[in-house]
Amino acid sequence: MANNKDTKERISTINPTSGKELNHYEYMSDSEVESKIKKCNDAFSDWKHVSLEKRAEIIKSIGKELQKNKKELSQLMTDEMGKLLSQSKQEVELCSGICEYTAKIGPEQLKSEKRELATGGKGVVSYAPIGVVYGIQPWNYPTYQVVRYAIASLMAGNGVLLKHASNVTGSGKMLEKIFSDAGLPDGLFTVLIMNHDQSDQVLENDLVKGITLTGSTDAGKNIGEKAGALVKKTVLELGSNDAYIILEDADLEVAVKKCVQGRIYNNGETCIAAKRFIAVEAIYDKFKAAFVKAMEDIKMGDPNEESTDLGPIAREDLRETLHEQVQESVKKGAEILCGGTIPDGEGFYYPATVLGNVSKGQPAYDDELFGPVASLIKAKDTEDAMKIANDSRFGLGGGIFSKDEDKAIELATAHFETGMVFINSFGLADPAMPFGGVKNSGYGREQGGFGIKEFVNVKSILIRD
Repeated sequence: MANNKDTKERISTINPTSGKELNHYEYMSDSEVESKIKKCNDAFSDWKHVSLEKRAEIIKSIGKELQKNKKELSQLMTDEMGKLLSQSKQEVELCSGICEYTAKIGPEQLKSEKRELATGGKGVVSYAPIGVVYGIQPWNYPTYQVVRYAIASLMAGNGVLLKHASNVTGSGKMLEKIFSDAGLPDGLFTVLIMNHDQSDQVLENDLVKGITLTGSTDAGKNIGEKAGALVKKTVLELGSNDAYIILEDADLEVAVKKCVQGRIYNNGETCIAAKRFIAVEAIYDKFKAAFVKAMEDIKMGDPNEESTDLGPIAREDLRETLHEQVQESVKKGAEILCGGTIPDGEGFYYPATVLGNVSKGQPAYDDELFGPVASLIKAKDTEDAMKIANDSRFGLGGGIFSKDEDKAIELATAHFETGMVFINSFGLADPAMPFGGVKNSGYGREQGGFGIKEFVNVKSILIRD
């Protein structure tokens, strides 16, 4: 593997609103990467002995430091990947909330538990950190994706490495500074700027004990296979094509409003975004008319402007892929009800789009469309709608719209094959609730107290009579 620093290989970040370069960053050399891993592990060797209460104090300080830097960090995220500035600010608020929540529950969640042995005697269950956790994270939530795994890992007493998506490298570097300024020991949270070959070397490094990835299913399979061969624990949060079911007794106004928000939030570039909209026959025509009208009314433009509803796609190649999926779906029988064309002008914009006549075998039905494209599907009744919703290789999230909340909860509990279900709302995360999926959407959980224990050694200590 070549020394990348010597060859001056570098990352360039591009503003998707204008298509112009923002900044560039040189890759680290192999020796630099190895040195930083060792430094992180050395910091972990001390951090694992820091009390749970002291760890919680520093994590709370990270939340405060995020708030202190909210304006600059939000603007950087918007510049690097095109999300609405208002939503960048919401993201920072959420991350501060994760820090606050983790600091509150962490000491109680991780304290040792005393147990009476079934065969006589007593036992202690302790939660010991495992070491350095390596996170490979995507660009769509430059701060949240990092904070979601890093704060839990730090609370558990681990060290944290980050390989961020190249197009949000600046956001990753700023987070590294924020964590340091909050009082986190030097090297304990480290950003690695490197290529994919170097990343594989990090996976294989003996000091790296756990790996977490948020990304595509193909990336998850690749990392899972490599980590499995190394017998290293993984958490994988992968893609999805979440189904939102609109039942006959749904509040139509609420359903349309929330479904539109669920499809275009974060410019539609969200793993847990609403993607397939399944309306039962009794309400289908009314929902279709109102939904298409609402999507047509979406204002696309500069993400810095308060009046803008939809910003650009994060990269030009991603816009091309999205448009190809739309065109392929149309070739296979789907119809464009609105949108579906690449606009003229600078920036990587793609309009709010609705596809009708969506059926199995089309990308709009089978695959994840990572952008503001909605797939509209008609179901005969509730049972058929649930069957269509579960007819997917993915299983991250989903939604149900019904005025009968108890019925919706029963459907969600007993029938929805996903890790998360939203009732009369859309997929915004909450620090108190576990986040993750099943099937090709991955495994493991983050947040809600569950993430804290993903990368720990659950240790049994037995004292016999």
